[in-house]
Amino acid sequence: MCYCSTTEQLGRLFLQDEITYKFLKIIENEPHLSQREIAQKMGVSLGKTNYCLKALLDKGFIKVRNFYKNKKKKAYIYFLTPNGIEEKAQVTYRFLQKKIDEYETIKIEIENLKSEAAEEFKSGSE
Repeated sequence: MCYCSTTEQLGRLFLQDEITYKFLKIIENEPHLSQREIAQKMGVSLGKTNYCLKALLDKGFIKVRNFYKNKKKKAYIYFLTPNGIEEKAQVTYRFLQKKIDEYETIKIEIENLKSEAAEEFKSGSE
């Protein structure tokens, strides 16, 4: 059971959406990347990458196929499943909505700061 506040839960959901969005986007655009290369693009550890890919696989969002880059090295290629494509669309929408909300909040903060700075400037020059 989670004893987090609603804000903490929403923050975690957003973080999950952001990570899922980034993983699915990378896999869709560059399915040939190794886990190490995905980790580097994501800026996360190889262990976290492995964990996330396994979770996406377990949820049925991706499929993995073996292939050989060369005669000595075994590699994998990742594919989005139809469920993965649908999940990417839903996550993209939620991620975009969250970013729009953040933008609107920042825009209001900027306007408030501009007004406050203008008032302080007027008070200081009198």
